[in-house]
Amino acid sequence: MQKNYILGFPRIGEQRELKAILESFWSGKTNFKEVKKIASELKKRHWLYQKEAGIDYISSNDFSLYDNMLDTAIMFGAIPKRFQHLNGEQRYFAMARGDKDSVAMEMTKWFNTNYHYIVPELSLDDEYKLDATKIVDEYNEAKELGIKTKVNIIGPITFVGLSKRVDSKDTFELYHKILPLYEQLLKEISNLDDEIVVQIDEPFFVKDNDTKVLSLIKPTYDLLANVSQNIKIIVSTYFEHSNEATNILINTPIWALGLDFIHGDGNLDSLEKISNSSKILIAGIVDGRNIWKNNIDKTLDLLEHIGRYVDNEQIIISSSCSLLHVPFSLKYEQNMDSELKNWLSYAVEKLDEISLISKLFFEGKDALSEEEKKLLENNTEANNSRKNSKLVHDKEVALRVENLSKLERDGAYEDRIKLQKELLAYDDLTTTTIGSFPQTPQIREARRDFKKGTLTKELYEKKMKDYIDECVKVQEDCGIDVLVHGEPERNDMVEYFGEQLKGYGFSENGWVQSYGSRCVKPPFIYGDISRPKPMTVEWITYAQSKTNKIMKGMLTGPVTILNWSFVRDDKTRDEVSKQIALAISDEIDDLQNAGIKIIQVDEAAFKEGYPLRKEKIKLYEDWAVRDFKISVSSAKQETQIHTHMCYSEFNDIIKTIEAMDADVISIETARSGNELLKIFKEVGYKQEVGPGVYDIHSPRIPSVEEIVKQIELLLEVLPKEQLWINPDCGLKTRKYEEVIPSLKNMVEAVKIIKSNQKL
Repeated sequence: MQKNYILGFPRIGEQRELKAILESFWSGKTNFKEVKKIASELKKRHWLYQKEAGIDYISSNDFSLYDNMLDTAIMFGAIPKRFQHLNGEQRYFAMARGDKDSVAMEMTKWFNTNYHYIVPELSLDDEYKLDATKIVDEYNEAKELGIKTKVNIIGPITFVGLSKRVDSKDTFELYHKILPLYEQLLKEISNLDDEIVVQIDEPFFVKDNDTKVLSLIKPTYDLLANVSQNIKIIVSTYFEHSNEATNILINTPIWALGLDFIHGDGNLDSLEKISNSSKILIAGIVDGRNIWKNNIDKTLDLLEHIGRYVDNEQIIISSSCSLLHVPFSLKYEQNMDSELKNWLSYAVEKLDEISLISKLFFEGKDALSEEEKKLLENNTEANNSRKNSKLVHDKEVALRVENLSKLERDGAYEDRIKLQKELLAYDDLTTTTIGSFPQTPQIREARRDFKKGTLTKELYEKKMKDYIDECVKVQEDCGIDVLVHGEPERNDMVEYFGEQLKGYGFSENGWVQSYGSRCVKPPFIYGDISRPKPMTVEWITYAQSKTNKIMKGMLTGPVTILNWSFVRDDKTRDEVSKQIALAISDEIDDLQNAGIKIIQVDEAAFKEGYPLRKEKIKLYEDWAVRDFKISVSSAKQETQIHTHMCYSEFNDIIKTIEAMDADVISIETARSGNELLKIFKEVGYKQEVGPGVYDIHSPRIPSVEEIVKQIELLLEVLPKEQLWINPDCGLKTRKYEEVIPSLKNMVEAVKIIKSNQKL
């Protein structure tokens, strides 16, 4: 009896083997044959890990050399015209990464995760044609190992819903061109075996979909479920509840529904209807998005609840989503504190959890082997340890949060900005940068050697200060008005602060795929957050001592720190965010008392944390705004607070941004001219704004004329008194030979504008 299931598995490799071979291939150091060899080895290894753990339903086609949405576009021949002259791997990677002749396809976040997908481009004029070679080959590869896989494919509604049209019109108008390809695909899959299970991923169903989308579900799955008698179709959703879609799907001939009961507890409302439909329920009860060891006792309680509505014979135990979103294996965490490590579970460990839970639920404790009983005992001990550990619980933090009374800074914006302009004496169209300057190989090497203990603290600090000296000189030579220290001491805008906060943990090998070969190693919040000592004051005050100009303090905001970390699951996210906000508030107080007059609190990931369902958005906005305001509540009226946001759509959240009450906000606008700013004018936004005047994501150097034109566009929308002039984002990824002339051109453009307007 097959009773457990994995929606998908990480593909980058336990030691990032796929990353290494891809980057070697892209740099011309190896050939594509070697890439395919490593990919084949990884697929086999990953299938065997799952089989050996006792997983019944193992996926094929969850592996990709770059991204599954890109793979689906390739499979259907959805090739943008600019790439149609290319073939094979050259075309595939050019679509993902661009080449010397053509810009890459757009990349954006996969729902509210930190994974990015390639956005397919659809056109009314294009003819699409199926090529199922990848799916067929991978199924047969697994079969040669004696593993009969289920086939994973991205569903038609999700594929079309997440694509874009080259003419910017509604992609669903092209649905009639895509659905027949899915019908053909299932016919080809039906020839692979006597009986075959197909997992069709439709995470698009968890969004607030209108009637147009919902009306496609029944005809689509009536059609696809009847393509072949030997195919069992599972429609899988994740990251939220999908009750509207579930109510429709139970009336189609599909075999099973995959639902997320970790992040979509609203799915519990559909249990009775699923039971009455006799559909199989793939119950996602092990968290595929977080790294904590499963609390098996609580999970069994959840399953018992599900079992009151749905017969056990209809239930299959599963991960909540693909395990793509968690690190690979704990076995490489050699230096992590043993108590912390015992609380964690990466992808490989989650396989054992799912296998153990399914055996406990369906067969009972008596059916466990001695080894399995030991695993269960360890699970209980680990959860009890975490529940009672002094590492987790800090009474002083709890008391401080409980007694918190100051929730925002003193003074209305109109009063603050008048005082700030008098004391800071800055002009209209003041120039600054967002914060980071190029991270040179020498700086990265110094940080790495200091961490390894091969570089003394004295020599490390000297190297950092030498960099700051040079960074200050560069900005002064360029004519920048408000300076930054360049952040040489920071590896990452979240990790740097996490390393100095109590309650934060770090891994050696906790890599998670962000896109393509790009991997990130998110820190994890395991306990109550506090700030033992100042985190930035020494560096910022040193930088201020090297110039007579104003030096900005640079901090990361509480919501961004939260959204770019694995977060403890024994407290709500808003409780954790509030603790971080208090730590940032302490840092701001120390900075201003040390003489720093402008402090920037970046909230780059503010919008990334938005819930997928509209009914949950207000709650998120309320606590996210609350915690930004708490983080700056210590700022005196004369201390100017800046923030920075790294995305280009503000229409839906402009009132929320206004409520944050920062004195100055810098945003990305270089690619949109003045269009983005119009929403600020429409709502009567009072605070000052620093729209990016050139794109830092490109190595090209903008001309003075380009930036002059950009500033003129900005002045059509907002008055000069409200505008700051800065690049789009931080300069960390750029080189000095690009940065210096770009900044000089930016300053020169401001001079020309001021001269023309006689400012």
